[in-house]
Amino acid sequence: MTEILMPKATAVWLVDNTSLTFDQIADFCGLHPLEVKGIADGEVARDIRGADPIANGQLSREELDQAQSDPKYRMKAQKSRHAELLKPVKKAPRYTPVSRRQDRPDAIAWFIRNHPEVPDSQIARLLGTTKATIEQVRNRTHWNSANIKPVDPVTLGLATQLELDAVVRKAADKKAKDDAKRGVVEPEGPTLAPASETGLLPEDDEQPAADFAYQEEDEDDAV
Repeated sequence: MTEILMPKATAVWLVDNTSLTFDQIADFCGLHPLEVKGIADGEVARDIRGADPIANGQLSREELDQAQSDPKYRMKAQKSRHAELLKPVKKAPRYTPVSRRQDRPDAIAWFIRNHPEVPDSQIARLLGTTKATIEQVRNRTHWNSANIKPVDPVTLGLATQLELDAVVRKAADKKAKDDAKRGVVEPEGPTLAPASETGLLPEDDEQPAADFAYQEEDEDDAV
């Protein structure tokens, strides 16, 4: 059975303007007969304005007349042009001009280097590419790996700044939530590495460069 728009509003109109039984209205609108009875008693959908199913193309006059003449008849809804217009339109795959398609690997490499938190599905949707291509760029098995250089997709004209910001922000928010669940705390800022890692000598064993400069000057004067 075709689902109708605004079932309760339609039921309100049918209760007020027809002699249909509660069962007929409930069957047509996808409601329970007690709900329809509540509408008739003013206990349900009190503030809802009725919607004419004939005017919006969901019910024909012939169907309504036949149902009113036969209490056992169940009306069949017809596909409404209004319902078709209100259906969410599936976004078509992003079209990328042929002249720019060779730039996709560069944009993919930019995401991999700068925003590894962005999932492949989001990159594929934004750039109009495939997960297989992303994986090839990541593993350096792409046929043109030697010439791939990370370049942001806005510069390449593959996405707008607003689209890029939205994708990066969404991925960052998700990563922050996941890290919070795992108890991972990001450092507040860059920290200095210990001397043992940098290879610098302790202060007692290391002579400042300025002292060396003074010594050189004294040696020159002595000569």
